[in-house]
Amino acid sequence: MRERQDLVAEWQAKDKSLIAARSEAPDKRDAQAEKTLADRLRAIDTRLAEIDAVLAKDFPDYTALASPKPVSLADVQAVLADDEALVLFLDTGANWAPVLPEETFIWVVTKTDMRWVRSDLGTKALQEHVAALRCGLDSSNWIDASHWPAKDEQAKRRKQAQIARRERCKVLTGANVSDKVLPPFDPIRAHALYKGLFGEVEGLIAGKHLLVVPSGALTALPFQVLVTEDPNKAEPGLPPWLVRDHALMVLPSVASLEALRRGHRPRQERPVAADTRAPFIGFGNPVLTASCPTVVIPDECPDDGIEVAAAESRLTRSAGMSGTVAEFFRGGHADVAAVKSRLCPLPDTAHELRRVARSLGAPESSVVLGKDMTETAVKSMPLDRYRIVHFATHGLLAGETAQFAKAHAEPALVFSPPDTATDEDDGLLTASEVAGLKLDADWVVMSACNTAGGGAPGAEALSGLAKAFFYAGARALLVSHWPVNSDAATMLTSRTFAEMRTDPEIGRSEAMRRAMLALMSDAKRPWAAHPAVWAPFVVVGEGGAQALH
Repeated sequence: MRERQDLVAEWQAKDKSLIAARSEAPDKRDAQAEKTLADRLRAIDTRLAEIDAVLAKDFPDYTALASPKPVSLADVQAVLADDEALVLFLDTGANWAPVLPEETFIWVVTKTDMRWVRSDLGTKALQEHVAALRCGLDSSNWIDASHWPAKDEQAKRRKQAQIARRERCKVLTGANVSDKVLPPFDPIRAHALYKGLFGEVEGLIAGKHLLVVPSGALTALPFQVLVTEDPNKAEPGLPPWLVRDHALMVLPSVASLEALRRGHRPRQERPVAADTRAPFIGFGNPVLTASCPTVVIPDECPDDGIEVAAAESRLTRSAGMSGTVAEFFRGGHADVAAVKSRLCPLPDTAHELRRVARSLGAPESSVVLGKDMTETAVKSMPLDRYRIVHFATHGLLAGETAQFAKAHAEPALVFSPPDTATDEDDGLLTASEVAGLKLDADWVVMSACNTAGGGAPGAEALSGLAKAFFYAGARALLVSHWPVNSDAATMLTSRTFAEMRTDPEIGRSEAMRRAMLALMSDAKRPWAAHPAVWAPFVVVGEGGAQALH
């Protein structure tokens, strides 16, 4: 697959060069150079066809994830549970004009029924709604970059981009706030978007767990923050969030549902002795040295999955470094000194992982921390022997890694950097390295920031990092849409596993729903009622109950 990615990048570059060469004036054209380019393009096409044939034949599940094809209604209904509804969105925009007006098509499929409707919300309207709602969810939108130094052109562009980002949010929300306070979320807009997307299918999705296949701007929004009733008419208290009535999971494509569920049998039909995997392995608390705010974690905390006695700080697991955004790569490797010195330590992640391990009955040795939490360690471990693989660390979007030595930057998870960078270990586990891991995990938890990453600058939908874990063998992921409040991350993940321990028959998405409801309703933490705190995580992939052991 890595060869395929490199060939596609080479094809695009050479195709661009060939077009430019053929566009020259006749007296400046070089026939031999054009023939060389054209021959190489044909050779690449041949090799791509060979690779695709091998993938389709030997790795059909991978192909269903990487190159999804249409799936029949009967095939979808065959893998849906009675209490599930698949919802697929397709918005039309400038690329469809003038054949189609801007609008959104919505398909809903249940075990026994199907309906498709259209909404007047087109690409531009969706982009504006999502951008405005994210301004009310992600505090990093409100960072004031006016004081940032601009020592070179790159730093100047980053500064200008952040200033423009903040100004855009001021226009979209009509607010002007600091990134030190909870952002201005608009429940009225959240209700308008809900009505535009779900208004005509409410009867069909009532009482169902929702399997959502988003597209376009919708990949950048967790659907749980939509509001199902007019806030001006709703009863006092918490808004009627969509997650109050529906467990939600996200799918990369419709075809991925069949691929992820293929081979699974209901829990009660699977012999207990058949699964010899260990319950849990977790990686966290990388050795980082930036001077940042700290979170105080007591030595002993109760195991109820929600009563965390940590200081209620606003420390987040963002790439938000000490100072401005760093360039983490030099040549072909990460700049290990920059990774170590510019990223904040995360001592609270050790607490999170230990709590989750205890809730799953895993031994203390299942938590890998500090100097032991390295790329070398994770690559050498038999990860396919674990049901749950948990990373509690910083997540970096592709644009944040700034890996200029390669054809394109890659998103990454941060590990303890080595003293000297090598091809195998430079402190950043990139998406292509993740794809090379061998997993057999029911769930990969990425308790980091921006691991969903859809719609963010420089990131693909699901960040590329999340997709890479599917390629490596994960059946479900827990990923985030914006920098995560560390206290909330600990409470959400530990409560999710506590819910599954209490009621083994529920699915991952239902357990996460219950954790979100518990956090937003926590009277001891009134700030947690804001969706910026309780809503960053989404379950991607197989989140239903039928795949659980």
